[in-house]
Amino acid sequence: METGLLPVMVFVAVIVGFVFGALWVGRFLRPKLRHSPLKDASYECGEEPVKGAWFNFNPRFYMIALVFVVFDVELALVFPVAAVLRSQAEMGRGMVALVEIALFVLVLLAALIYLWVRGDLRWIKDLRKW
Repeated sequence: METGLLPVMVFVAVIVGFVFGALWVGRFLRPKLRHSPLKDASYECGEEPVKGAWFNFNPRFYMIALVFVVFDVELALVFPVAAVLRSQAEMGRGMVALVEIALFVLVLLAALIYLWVRGDLRWIKDLRKW
């Protein structure tokens, strides 16, 4: 039986119709926004804002946050393999699972060493070298 492009196009049309239909119905159901200086003010834990909300963050924060996320994800990806390592060893595939974990950790360790040598893990970096 030959299937054409028609079912895919019908599916896409239903999806687009659902999205725009939900937005159209939501327009009538949601409350109307009334802007005021108090409503548009920044909220910082119940305290009066000291500065405006738009200021630059130190880009070092993003690099440290990304390194944290990488190693946090590493733990999430290594844990399932480590959890089944004993059962894999009983079936004779324990070395394969161990090598997989070791290679994965070595790649991340190489990336960490690269960032360390490059100086990206220092919070205050001397930019005169670059």
